Amino acid sequence: MSTAFWCESAWVDGAVATGVLLTVDDTGTLTAVDTGIAVAPEGAEVVPGLVLPGGVNAHSHAFHRMLRGRTHGDGGTFWTWREVMYSIAGRLTPENYETVARAVFAEMLAGGYTSVGEFHYVHHAPDGTPYGRDAGSSPHAMERALARAAASAGIRLRLLDTAYLTGGIGADLTAEQARFGDGTIAGYLERHARLGEYLAAEFPVGAPGESFVHLGAAIHSVRAVAAADLPRFTELSGPLHVHLSEQPAENEASVAAYGTTPTQVLARAGVVSERLSPVHATHLSDADVATLGQSGTTIVMCPCTEADLADGIGPARELAEAGATIALGSDQHVVLDALRETQGLEAGERLRSGQRGRFSPAELIAALTTGGARSLDLPVGELVPGAACDFIAVATDSMRTMGSLGEQIVLTATAEDIRMTVSGGIVRIRDGVHTELGPIADLYAAAFAALGMTTAVSGTRVSGTHASGTAG
Repeated sequence: MSTAFWCESAWVDGAVATGVLLTVDDTGTLTAVDTGIAVAPEGAEVVPGLVLPGGVNAHSHAFHRMLRGRTHGDGGTFWTWREVMYSIAGRLTPENYETVARAVFAEMLAGGYTSVGEFHYVHHAPDGTPYGRDAGSSPHAMERALARAAASAGIRLRLLDTAYLTGGIGADLTAEQARFGDGTIAGYLERHARLGEYLAAEFPVGAPGESFVHLGAAIHSVRAVAAADLPRFTELSGPLHVHLSEQPAENEASVAAYGTTPTQVLARAGVVSERLSPVHATHLSDADVATLGQSGTTIVMCPCTEADLADGIGPARELAEAGATIALGSDQHVVLDALRETQGLEAGERLRSGQRGRFSPAELIAALTTGGARSLDLPVGELVPGAACDFIAVATDSMRTMGSLGEQIVLTATAEDIRMTVSGGIVRIRDGVHTELGPIADLYAAAFAALGMTTAVSGTRVSGTHASGTAG
């Protein structure tokens, strides 16, 4: 671990500063951030380009990455995509999921993320039996596999332990969904509490830079948790996430069952507050926007996934103006490129409004960094003393970025331009290669092999299921 990094330029206090010296203690926590240092001190690692705080990926489903490039051949809808996703979920075991997640988290680091909120709902064995019920498995095996994968890759994890109790409003879980459920809301809360104890014992929280595993909670959606059960989430503390109004069909089902939109169902239950992060928030009424903004929620937009699944473009600018904070996520990982997600936020706004500059470069950087940090309640997102030493270095001299002015580089760079990723004061990525785990393509080759999936260029079907699939 380096004890100091001298940055040619860096994003500090909302502006580009030159000659920035980052001093780090032995826990990976920043102790000093000094600007205007013309020459790198002896012993400091020199970091060329523009340094940005590490990106915060506020919404991830790690195993969805295994569908990339496999669901595009036949059109389809969100709902048909979901059926293909279920076929992958059915293959997961604690052992192979750790292999998969390690590859995905390594790619996230290369793509500019140093923290992730993993929206996790594959809790049990495929038939719904909890792990640890027999001698061949340990309790919370899937969750602990994700935690180990994150720690080994060096990405900061907020494990968003997800309640998924119904297959639709008033409907039982399907056979494919059996491993997601806990039976009742009491069952979920009991398992969640026990999980917290296991994670605290195995991954104790210490100084900001050295703490890599944190627990949070999530409501899968109003489709998957009954309205009568939602108030129970006020008993929990810390970050709470929820898929919200990603598809018009969800709104229609909510209105039919409850007489109002998913946002208002959540508001009636008392869970719409500053700790809530609605994900997608694509199809909202004006009243929904006002409710989410006035409550100070953090909205997690996932532009690349929302485009890939033809979800639509959510009212990000209106939500921000109403008082919500905007954050970003990669969801199903159609790409793992923090800068492309950042650009996608602004691109979507331009396409739906016919106006440029809906979000300034500074606002886009905030969505990628401090917005996500707020959503996940992690000590990251800024280069300030007391925060974790997490950052990325973006090349300013590539064929894409040459000539970009200051922070406008976030609208021109891609993951190809990220030359270094640091978390906890440790260099994790150099020129696209993980410094401890090696080439990331090799990690994926192992992941596909572990799932029994081919990587050869062949047909357009996954496990006999049409390659146009669904998200969960």
